[in-house]
Amino acid sequence: MAMVKARVSTAELIAGRYRLVDVVHRETNRVSYYGEDIETQRPCLLTQIGLPDDPCPDDRRRATSRILRTSERMGLLRPGRVATVLEAVEESGSLWIVTEWIEAMPLGELLTHQGTFNYVRAARIGLELLDVLEAAHVAGITHGELSPGQVFVHDDGSVVVTGFGLAGATLAPRVAAPSYASPEQARDERIGPASDLWALGAILYTMVEGRPPYRERDRPEATLKGVDRLPLRAPVRAGPLTQAVQGLLRKDSRERLSRPVIRDAFVRVLNEDPEAPLQATPRRRPSGLYTAGPGWGRRAMVVGTALAVVTVAAAVLVVTNGREDDGGSSAAGAAPTPSTSAKQPTSPAPTSQVPTSPAPTAEPTPSPTKEATKNPPPTASPSGNALPEGFRTYKSPEGFSVALPQGWKPLRTTRASDLAYRVVFGAEGDPRTLAVTYSERVGPDPVAVWRDDVEPGLKGAGVGYERVGDIDGTTYRGYEAADIQWLADDDGTRVRTFGRGFLIGEHRGYSLRWTTSAADWDDAGNREALDVALDTFRVPED
Repeated sequence: MAMVKARVSTAELIAGRYRLVDVVHRETNRVSYYGEDIETQRPCLLTQIGLPDDPCPDDRRRATSRILRTSERMGLLRPGRVATVLEAVEESGSLWIVTEWIEAMPLGELLTHQGTFNYVRAARIGLELLDVLEAAHVAGITHGELSPGQVFVHDDGSVVVTGFGLAGATLAPRVAAPSYASPEQARDERIGPASDLWALGAILYTMVEGRPPYRERDRPEATLKGVDRLPLRAPVRAGPLTQAVQGLLRKDSRERLSRPVIRDAFVRVLNEDPEAPLQATPRRRPSGLYTAGPGWGRRAMVVGTALAVVTVAAAVLVVTNGREDDGGSSAAGAAPTPSTSAKQPTSPAPTSQVPTSPAPTAEPTPSPTKEATKNPPPTASPSGNALPEGFRTYKSPEGFSVALPQGWKPLRTTRASDLAYRVVFGAEGDPRTLAVTYSERVGPDPVAVWRDDVEPGLKGAGVGYERVGDIDGTTYRGYEAADIQWLADDDGTRVRTFGRGFLIGEHRGYSLRWTTSAADWDDAGNREALDVALDTFRVPED
């Protein structure tokens, strides 16, 4: 690809009418200029991008037509948030895009002059940018060239995005700013919305760390190779955005966090910051919020109230996460139960996709329950080493990891705003389920959470609830924890659930619930699977 000239003479006219006045921002293979339209005497923004050598006339026409058409569509979808393209022309091996002048500063320039941003400011800009990307993706448009030079930031934090229509305008996998290319672009593969989410993650990383996640090298090809093959340098200044950034920068596009998850992460940061200006909060509620209502069935309340790590103050979350979301498992509706190493499994609880960081690599420790001391579970590593035959390690988009029987997969992930999420695992034809629940509204005593917050709802649900044994206080991986087991009726089947709830920090905690039919509870395969899950579960790193 031909690189753009370092500087274009301010005396020359582009397309015979646009005079270049000064450089606004530079990126690899992209330079933006402040310019003037000599016919209208109005200011404008001109962006110069190097084109591949000797592009054919048809390619030039397609490129300019694509840019104009896509820009017009985006301008209708997000007026005032997408730059209005006035003209797109090819001259002397460069593509020139002329837009109305934007009274804002390129994000790249802000970072150059102001240094790193705190995570609140990064979240504010990220939320604005996500809003534009969401409109594009819903309309079937992928930006594909997102970088700090394509994001212009107003004083109030609102943004204007340029560059729509560039992706696919040439045969190059990435026209400019290769350090913000996604791994699939680096491999010259088909791209989609996930590539824009990668670029959003790379921009967030740059805002808080002061450098892109993958540095620019002497040649674009070398930069793209690094994006594809090098491991991510973990961010150290992202604070509560760390998990979101890492979740967006996953090499496999299928594993990247979704837009609703990232939106929840941004909203949570802004809502918790007392200095956040009012206009920084989202103009609409994030998708996926749940509210309790009279239409929810009995099973919804049964499993909802089993949210071991949600306090009464978050009861609205609890009732809205029913087993009918579990994908039709026969255990749906009753709480899951543990294997021998943990008295009994519990039923899956509600979930809210809160981004989390990758699971830690600490060595597993035996399950702390009484039965576990009698029948030590097999050693299983989150990394996949020394797992019993027939198990594999699953690393979730939410950040935790756990070893599961072969063939198991997430059946359903649900969320309740930014307070809690639940992921239910299982397999077709297998009556067992494992539910992993996370909450940021946890009571200080795990035993009391089960006894006072969860059990009353189960007793009143009319499902034949019967607790098995006591609620036992224990520890789990050094965290304060509590175990409970119960029996319940689910569509004519008596099921047994084991639940373990544990605190990982102030007001934050997890519960693991294993459920199967009561008749199969003592089956050796059931006990082994529960033991392996308990021994290999790893929470995300803070």
